[in-house]
Amino acid sequence: MKTLLTLILCSLLMACSHAQVEDYRDQQPALDLREYFTGRTDAWGMFQDRSGKVIKRFHVLIEGRMEGAQLVLDEHFTYSDGSTRQRIWRLREISPGQWRGSAGDVLGEAIGEVAGNALRWRYDLLLPVDGSVYQVHFDDWMYLLDAQTLINRSFMSKLGVELGQVTLFFRKQD
Repeated sequence: MKTLLTLILCSLLMACSHAQVEDYRDQQPALDLREYFTGRTDAWGMFQDRSGKVIKRFHVLIEGRMEGAQLVLDEHFTYSDGSTRQRIWRLREISPGQWRGSAGDVLGEAIGEVAGNALRWRYDLLLPVDGSVYQVHFDDWMYLLDAQTLINRSFMSKLGVELGQVTLFFRKQD
């Protein structure tokens, strides 16, 4: 019984120790998704499995535009193996700092929160790998460093088990 109680207490403490987007409320420069992503943005990234091994590298060209109140991000991926992929995000701010988004390979809606220089996105993605499609969960954290530079660190999991991480560096073009 003591072991069970100890495990439950440790789980609760770990759940409470995760960073919250509000922790970044006072960090500058403040991230404005419309301002940062309208126009052309380039990004370079990699996927690492849970051992840390780099599995795939990629470049993303993002063309962002406003369509009414919706921010549309047209992403074109080019992977290190020569393959390509496109994803079109449609984002909308539902209240100050609270965002929702959709894309063709996202199940349901992505949920986003912005505070200070940080954005946290959470969503389930249909991920094609070697002829199969897997449903995986993404917990994305983005941090604006300056007017042109954004860093993204994503944790990919399935059924609560971390599969790997994605790291991206974004550079807004003038």
